[in-house]
Amino acid sequence: MTTIAVVKKNGIAAIASDTLTKWGSAKESATYIANHEKILRVGDNYLAVTGSATFKLILSDYFSANGNEARLGTAAEIFRTWNRLHVALKERYFVLPEEDKEDALESSRLDVLIANPNGIFGVSGHRTVQEFSRFYAYGTGSDYALGALYSSYEDPGRDARALACHAIEAAAEFDDCTGLPLNCFTLPLNPR
Repeated sequence: MTTIAVVKKNGIAAIASDTLTKWGSAKESATYIANHEKILRVGDNYLAVTGSATFKLILSDYFSANGNEARLGTAAEIFRTWNRLHVALKERYFVLPEEDKEDALESSRLDVLIANPNGIFGVSGHRTVQEFSRFYAYGTGSDYALGALYSSYEDPGRDARALACHAIEAAAEFDDCTGLPLNCFTLPLNPR
């Protein structure tokens, strides 16, 4: 239960997330949870995580132990890294595969947005990797975040950071599983 967003504009990438944790109908805000961050730093990469709050701890543990395997610079590298991660999710972290027999692939059960010097990317639960040209959002408030990004991206007064924050603020306003405060990080993009 979260909303995450990533934006690329004028040579800067920004990645943002809310900080609310939910367990059923209970809300645990950043006021009560000290480790409320949903964005991890892995080398030159920022990863924003959706899904169970445990996934943030799993990814942190996995990438700290397998840092040399964390190649996240291109869609192909991310795909290979995520396939290795999927094996570890099942074997080391006991993630249960989905039981939906209509899916062609077993799900990793989390969606992640990535910002790094090479661009902005998304990885879905079935390990589909996409490189985004402008922005994207995942999570329960993603419809609101995407609407906010679509309607404001061309505003010359908003840089990548302002846009990413605006997306999370819009989601927090309308989605009951998204809550402020938000976290946002920026980094310069490599020239292409």
